[in-house]
Amino acid sequence: MNMITFMITFSLILSLILTALNFWVAQMNPDSEKLSPYECGFDPLGSARLPFSIRFFLVAILFLLFDLEICSTTFPFPWATQLQNPTTTLAWASILILLLTLGLVYEWIQGGLEWAE
Repeated sequence: MNMITFMITFSLILSLILTALNFWVAQMNPDSEKLSPYECGFDPLGSARLPFSIRFFLVAILFLLFDLEICSTTFPFPWATQLQNPTTTLAWASILILLLTLGLVYEWIQGGLEWAE
């Protein structure tokens, strides 16, 4: 048996043993205190299922857009120096950066970057 097969088998068996041990040892006796929502020690004042503002999701999506744009401008340059044809890599990286920049401009035009209305 080669080393990779041994490690995969060993990892699978260890995972199954630890999962079974968790179900066997864990105490499963929930009471009303464990099932209630925790709000800093106070009794809940309202429903915990209130909808979030759509601005929260917009900020999260914009963060992902900016983060992806920063990563896409940082990573292609070392790749371009190590490949046989760096102009092709640089062209693909430039296309990706252009698409992300167009998305940013679209968000800017639509008013997605205005934090307060």
